Amino acid sequence: MAWPLVNLTVAFFFLIFLLSQSCLSISLPLLLPPPHPRALPAMVLPLFPSPKNTSTTFPDSSHRLLRSDSNSSHPYARMRLYDNLLSRGYYSTRLWIGTPPQRFALIVDTGSTVTYVPCAMCEKCGTHQDPKFQPELSSTYQPVKCNLDCNCDKDRDQCIYERQYAEMSVTSGILAEDVISFGNLSELSPQRIVFGCETEETGELYRQHADGIIGLGRGDLSIVDQLVEKGVISDSFSLCYGGMDVGGGAMVLGGISAPSDMIFSYSDPVRSPYYNIDLKEMHVAGKKLDLDPSVFDRKFGTVLDSGTTFAYFPEAVFEAFKDTIMKELNSLKQVSGAVPSYNDTCFSGISSDVSQLSKTFPTIELVFENQQKLLLTPENYLFRESLCGILLLHMTARIQRSVSGRLIVLSYGKGFV
Repeated sequence: MAWPLVNLTVAFFFLIFLLSQSCLSISLPLLLPPPHPRALPAMVLPLFPSPKNTSTTFPDSSHRLLRSDSNSSHPYARMRLYDNLLSRGYYSTRLWIGTPPQRFALIVDTGSTVTYVPCAMCEKCGTHQDPKFQPELSSTYQPVKCNLDCNCDKDRDQCIYERQYAEMSVTSGILAEDVISFGNLSELSPQRIVFGCETEETGELYRQHADGIIGLGRGDLSIVDQLVEKGVISDSFSLCYGGMDVGGGAMVLGGISAPSDMIFSYSDPVRSPYYNIDLKEMHVAGKKLDLDPSVFDRKFGTVLDSGTTFAYFPEAVFEAFKDTIMKELNSLKQVSGAVPSYNDTCFSGISSDVSQLSKTFPTIELVFENQQKLLLTPENYLFRESLCGILLLHMTARIQRSVSGRLIVLSYGKGFV
């Protein structure tokens, strides 16, 4: 998971459960939690709607599918997503913790597992969107007592957690259990969930506006895994982002109906603790980039993560991509971005109307295993620089060395219902 630098205007679009034909590809530095202690079966991740005559086979029902189980009798938790992209660099949602409930704004993050909020006893926490959680005001709050399955405090009284992120910010605190509510759009009743009661935070976590993080990654502390383990939702979750001119979106924990023409791709938990798929090629304006396929296949391969902002490519990929884009745009004026110290690829003098972008900018195709293709239209790889009124490429090789060549594919959908 990556966090934006202060005053850096950024945007990203992500969907694990895709509900339209609009998609986006980027790469990122990630939080590196410990691998899941149990070996999980392969998952199936949706990529994009397929042609009507495409046939797709799926593994047996014991595999986690990031798609709907239309026969499931389980309820689901549906929450609104709030678009904080241009101002903050993330999407957030709302959760309510405790009895009576206390509200929190949490960054939606599929690259980490712990859901945490700052607690009243935190003297090293920043000023955030909502007041700190006050355990003493909740009649259902309980700290998690020290046991063999957790790290314990020095008195061996309570379970504790600590997570360090790629830009070196840290969150730490105690693990606690309380009733979590999902809002009035949710079919799912409030549930007891283990979460992080934060007692210290540093770096960007200290400075961010959102209160904390909702962790959707693989792992016992993931809110998804906890709800599945309790048997209250089916083993899937969905994210739908509004996009450049729509904003907002929705998140669903549990199964919902998927489009009948969806193509799915495997995610191998043995290779990576993250949601990963297998990218092979990139095409710009129908032309294949001259790249060795192995450049996409380092360490974790292609990773899906909603908790980052920019798109980070291996340097060879980004340079080939940018050069090909520039050849298609030889009549456009390239200008400096709002932050001169960053070598952003920016354009001025053109309409930023989404409906007009395809008249100027080419489409991009991402080619996955079995030659499955994901089409990216210009609004999927550009975003508006709000200060200067210009368009920037949404992909960069800025910190390629620190991400070890990992890629991320993000997609967004419109019209979530």
